Amino acid sequence: MRKTVLKTLATAAFALTMAPSSAWAGDVTKYVNPLFGTTTLWDKKDLGYEMSDNPTYRTVLTEQGRRPAHGKTRAWGGETYPGAAMPHGMVQASPVTCWGSGTGYQYEDPTIYGFFHTSHGHWGQGHFPTLPVSGRFNPDNYASPYSHKTEVAQAGYYKVYLSRYKVVSELTVDRRSAYHRHTFKSAKDKHVVMNLSRTNSVRPGNAQWTFRQIDDTSFCGSQNGMFFYAVANQRVTGTRTVSNAREQFTVIDFADGAKTVELKIGFSYTSTDKARLNMQTEIEGKSFDQVRAHADKTWDEVLSKVRVSGGTELQKQLFYSGLYRVMQNPNLRSDVDVDQHATVYSSNNYWDTYANKLVILQMLEPDLVANIIRSDIQRAEKTGFLSSGFHGDFCTSFVTGSYLRGIRDFDVDKAYQLALNNATRSWCNGHKGGRKYGDEYRQRGWIAENKVANPTVKTEENEAKASVQKTTEYAYSDYSVALMARALGDTESCNVLMDRSKNYRNLFDKSTGFMRGRLADGSWVTPFDPGIPYYVYMYRESNGWMATFFAPHDPQGLVSLFPNKGAFEAKLDRLFSTPFEGYEADNMTGWFGQYCVGNQPSQGIAYYYYFIGKPEKAQEKIDKIMNDYYAMGKEHLAYAGMDDEGSLSAWYVMNAMGLYSFSPADAEYIVTVPVFDKVEFTMGDTTFTVTKKGTGRKLDTISYDGKPLNGYFISHDDLKRGKELVITTRQ
Repeated sequence: MRKTVLKTLATAAFALTMAPSSAWAGDVTKYVNPLFGTTTLWDKKDLGYEMSDNPTYRTVLTEQGRRPAHGKTRAWGGETYPGAAMPHGMVQASPVTCWGSGTGYQYEDPTIYGFFHTSHGHWGQGHFPTLPVSGRFNPDNYASPYSHKTEVAQAGYYKVYLSRYKVVSELTVDRRSAYHRHTFKSAKDKHVVMNLSRTNSVRPGNAQWTFRQIDDTSFCGSQNGMFFYAVANQRVTGTRTVSNAREQFTVIDFADGAKTVELKIGFSYTSTDKARLNMQTEIEGKSFDQVRAHADKTWDEVLSKVRVSGGTELQKQLFYSGLYRVMQNPNLRSDVDVDQHATVYSSNNYWDTYANKLVILQMLEPDLVANIIRSDIQRAEKTGFLSSGFHGDFCTSFVTGSYLRGIRDFDVDKAYQLALNNATRSWCNGHKGGRKYGDEYRQRGWIAENKVANPTVKTEENEAKASVQKTTEYAYSDYSVALMARALGDTESCNVLMDRSKNYRNLFDKSTGFMRGRLADGSWVTPFDPGIPYYVYMYRESNGWMATFFAPHDPQGLVSLFPNKGAFEAKLDRLFSTPFEGYEADNMTGWFGQYCVGNQPSQGIAYYYYFIGKPEKAQEKIDKIMNDYYAMGKEHLAYAGMDDEGSLSAWYVMNAMGLYSFSPADAEYIVTVPVFDKVEFTMGDTTFTVTKKGTGRKLDTISYDGKPLNGYFISHDDLKRGKELVITTRQ
């Protein structure tokens, strides 16, 4: 019953959002709904716990931007944004409803403060907040109410009615430029306000900024390392500064005349001159509708590399909306006149994205991936180390996985040396870097946990090490670098690192059957409760249940730690059936037993059933997650947790296609049952097809190019041959 209602309501919500401008949507972009992931989970059954009403906690939430709403504190949402974007563009033009939230937008908020020009899906963005205003501007109370009934969010386009100022605001973008179209009720008393004193992550008044009017239609400025150059379609009669106790606003006044104010704005991380060049190259001489059409066409071409048939309307919406999120970042950092081979992209949050999102990019956009690695090398040359990301060392997995998938258009030897530095050194070129506690890990074979007197869910990093998480993730990273060493003929390093990749076993406690922290003297951390989720104590945004099932490079070795396959299966069964005990943990929501759907450490767990010959059990769990933990909440737009640059979106996309990158450093995919009857996937010059036969959801047989598959994995090289993968199912 829930699935039927979910489908009906989500389809209705999608139709409401898209209907006003559906004629603009392309063949595939008509399925993209940028509002997926913008809402927040409120109910205990969805969150897994009851939100705290502790006054101190409420204050912290308010400072972070997740202020109390509707009388309740706010959990993490999907932290996606509805605004206009281009694939991997520098610019994202999107509304801000909540300062300090992941993207600046929370669906349930009733007012809009302005429009950002960068919105990353993580903190640290939100440049140049801009708001069209009519009448007197009050710096202490200026946000405008809006209604979702007037809100239109599409691929590359956003529209909303700001009722306070009686303005219809429309936004579209190219890769390094934005186009505003604000239609006022009156041709008089028109203004645009820029709040250059703050961004999404900088406290009010603390941003470093400049502003200068150039002539009667142009102005430029900078904010925290980014530059802009804007040209208006109407005469600017003057600019002025309006302040409150914490912020300074630049008000741009326009002459009486036409009701519609248009702004063409270029952006750059180099200079205002480059911002101007970017704008002139991309959108000068074009109308708003032409730029909008170009954005839609670009997205339609990119997303059409994967064509699906069959499935429900909701499944298509989730699939293409997810693929849309996957392909929004990393983002351009270089200007339009930079040679394509030298294009620079932003860094990745590898801990979040290595397992699925970046694998999709490896499959669909190999040239982009080569540029990403070149950008990583450029940053790493300053220290001698690749970025280790959040906790593990998954940049090395990305480099290896890219190389083994045939992506070689980067300095392979240099990338390998940097990856080897991460795995073997703590100092390079006078810089400290590589893996945190790397020396301890290499010498002992595992990282000892600090002795914490009274650990809590929120134990801070200066108190604890997340020792289990780091040990198991470093073991996988060792394996990743070992694969690269083997491919490049470095046998000695390969053997050392491959041996070290078994280090995860050193923290397996046979008496409990869990990965468990150990103190420096070798004793187990006591007391021990595998159900408590921690941020950094033993685990990172995980618990003992989830951390026990992380050895994607050695699944059979993990199984062998248990008395037999039956015991391993029973342990997996209990993970999905043991109720979560309601611990309140930020960024850990959407619990399926002890599996946290809304965070990354759980994502590969269900597939371990394959290694004991029970793929049907894996599929049962995968289907439940796809059906019940996406399009959640009362609006049926929420995700189970933070999307983290497309991480949750990518998990859905991969499984909906019937392919999952169980070990992303390996150029192969585990086969699952897709939700679509047919998937046509263009990879380079060839297109392979995934065809599902049968109406059941249990995997029966797998064949490729008319021949039975040997096991459950198919290689990347086989898919590149462009043949048909046939997945036959049974009831």
